Amino acid sequence: MSARSPFWPLVAAATTLIVVHGFGRFIYTPLIPLLVSDGLLTLQQAAQLATWNYVGYLAGAMIALLAYQNGWGRSALLTGVLGNAVITLLQVGGDYFPYMAGLRLGNGITNGVVFVLAPALVLEWLAARNKATLSGLMYLGVGAGLLLSNQVVESTAIWLQGNDRWIPAAIISIPLALWSGVYLFRLSSGDAPVSRDDHSALWDKQSTPLFLSYFGAGLGYILPMTFLPAVAQEWSIDVSPSPWLIAAIASVPSIFVWNSLGNRLGDRNALILNYAVQAISIAAILVLPFQVSGLWICAAMIGGSFLGAVFLTQRLARSIHPHQGPRLSAALIALYGVAQLLGPIVAEAGIHMGATLASTFVWGLGACVWALLLMLRVPVQPRQTKLQTKQFQ
Repeated sequence: MSARSPFWPLVAAATTLIVVHGFGRFIYTPLIPLLVSDGLLTLQQAAQLATWNYVGYLAGAMIALLAYQNGWGRSALLTGVLGNAVITLLQVGGDYFPYMAGLRLGNGITNGVVFVLAPALVLEWLAARNKATLSGLMYLGVGAGLLLSNQVVESTAIWLQGNDRWIPAAIISIPLALWSGVYLFRLSSGDAPVSRDDHSALWDKQSTPLFLSYFGAGLGYILPMTFLPAVAQEWSIDVSPSPWLIAAIASVPSIFVWNSLGNRLGDRNALILNYAVQAISIAAILVLPFQVSGLWICAAMIGGSFLGAVFLTQRLARSIHPHQGPRLSAALIALYGVAQLLGPIVAEAGIHMGATLASTFVWGLGACVWALLLMLRVPVQPRQTKLQTKQFQ
């Protein structure tokens, strides 16, 4: 392939997302019921660890923005992806709760750094070669990471106990992080143009309802995406296939589905439909009389919609503020991060007051309805170009 081919830059960016999102962050979801059954954690402690991870994710997005604006983007990206893999390895090393909390905090920080910088730096590389329409393919790394991490957990569940359950993730993450981090560090050296950030106000009459809607989406999706396997354990049912596997499988083709809907309906209308789907998915847990059906429906619909919300919002926000660069990405991730931080806090508080974990999902349902209603206040963007509307195809 030629030096101008986008294939390897896209693969490298997707690989960083597999490392930090699949094996660093979301592998924790299928691990929760196993770690609880091993006696390593209580359900409340599991929620606390998730909270620390989301605190770190929010901080990491801000660190990424600072690094990019000061010319340290390449170094911060390399440090972030390698650090994330090392932290996954260190999670094998102890069962002291403050130690585990510190590592989940560090995992969140490095995840936030990479999730801002890897897509931003590769997008700049693609834009310089008039290939920005391919940038959405990077997010296939998130879906692939969910699927791979679930398979790793399920295939090793009977062989490992306690913190040793992190060993397979560490073994896979370290070489992937080393290759993708070094590749992107070298790729962006002298190739990526300076971002034309106009530093205008991010929050205005058009963008404010979009940002607030995205905040609601963050709280809405994070409860099922973190606690679905734990809900199955709470209900004392053995679900096969697991809800997390269903969510992971559904997430991979969802990028193409929601992109097609965005092109046909417009990104704004596609987001309205997306939030309706997420609301229905959470309602399935709360109202369906058959618990297994509720878990499967919730997993399929939330797994098949949350990534669409991410890139449709990014794309619509860029049509409102076309020259904000990583500043816009960091702002959206920060909003999403704050909302995700609230999810485990709500779950932990509800459990502490005697509520079931499943019943705390009502807050996620309310958040999705909030997101949907606010999207109705986002004005239709009348001047989308063909380049914008064909993105992610």
